[in-house]
Amino acid sequence: MCRGGQAAEEKRLVASKIHLPESSGLVLVTSHSFALVRSFPPLFEFWFLCFCFGVLCRVRLKGARRVCVSSMGPVELLHMSVFSQSFSPCGRFLAAGNNYGEIAVFSLSAALSPDSTALNQKPVLTFTAHEGPVFSLLSTDCHLLSAGNGEISAWSWSELTKKNVKPLWTRRPNYKSSLEIPEINSMTINSRDNSLVVGGGDNNIHVMDLENGVFKTVLQGHSDYVHCVTVREREAEILSGGEDGAVRVWDSRTGQCVHCIEVYKYEVCARPQYGKWISCVTTDSDWMLCGGGPSLSLWHLRSLSPTSIFNLSGCQRQAAFHQDLILTVGEGAFVSHCLLGGEVKAQIPCTPQSLNTLQLNNNSTEHRVLTVGGSSDHIDVFTNLSYRAFSLRF
Repeated sequence: MCRGGQAAEEKRLVASKIHLPESSGLVLVTSHSFALVRSFPPLFEFWFLCFCFGVLCRVRLKGARRVCVSSMGPVELLHMSVFSQSFSPCGRFLAAGNNYGEIAVFSLSAALSPDSTALNQKPVLTFTAHEGPVFSLLSTDCHLLSAGNGEISAWSWSELTKKNVKPLWTRRPNYKSSLEIPEINSMTINSRDNSLVVGGGDNNIHVMDLENGVFKTVLQGHSDYVHCVTVREREAEILSGGEDGAVRVWDSRTGQCVHCIEVYKYEVCARPQYGKWISCVTTDSDWMLCGGGPSLSLWHLRSLSPTSIFNLSGCQRQAAFHQDLILTVGEGAFVSHCLLGGEVKAQIPCTPQSLNTLQLNNNSTEHRVLTVGGSSDHIDVFTNLSYRAFSLRF
């Protein structure tokens, strides 16, 4: 423990930074309060300070509302990873999930305003949604869906923007054992029948009817856990990529697997040094992007053949079609811009050293941005695809 004047100065600095709203019902601690504390033995003084910080880290604002103040210290922030993102239906808010089970809600309208400050780049709301990491987030017309270890929760966007935190419902897929808690890695909406498609650690794809909250179908075929799912609505198909190296194409009406593409068996795609797992799959009409251990590649789905291979280092974790470009992130501190023919046009530097998630905000023309997150508490925001404008921070 520090002694003398140095210790006193540290206490003054700490105390001067403690601010509580009047409605919290807690007494404001100031530097004058420590005059009494210093009359106690050193050990008591130490535990008193620990108690103060414990109270502050757990304070709830606005009465009984579960608006949580993040208790993340520098060590937790250093080891934070952002796994998932989703924009609100109005496009004015961004939700992001991390490895500690937290969801942070950011105001894009505040962060993008001309008079924005560093405070506007912090969350307007942070709360613990799941016990494990939040691997997937997804927005419907009015709800935010979050997936953690073995469960899916729904939150009202209108309530979240009012800083009211209470799940509307929580569902668990029909696992083989009640003791089984596999992670849920990916979710997507099939608007054709208003269902939620979920893939995760039990090697299966579960389909839930969003009208009644009942899991109605299980798609079985992968021999290892499922990393990603997407839909091809025009053809009534669901696509899934897994640790087993396969991209499976399912008929969403019958639940049958109609095609199985083992990407790692194609010499132009194979990269044995990275493995065979498929971490990202996305579609656009008759075209599919997939990658992971194998190189990111563009496939023609009618002929089931690769047409372009992208020479990118490391494994790609998420990719998206955007106008005449393909945007992709993965191992490496950059967003790659690729042309459909296979050329890597540009690689734009980012703050995280490794990237997990990429999202384009198409819900608002006023707040149309690209956001990326990964092995950092920072989420980079691009108002122009050519450069990072600023970072949001947990």
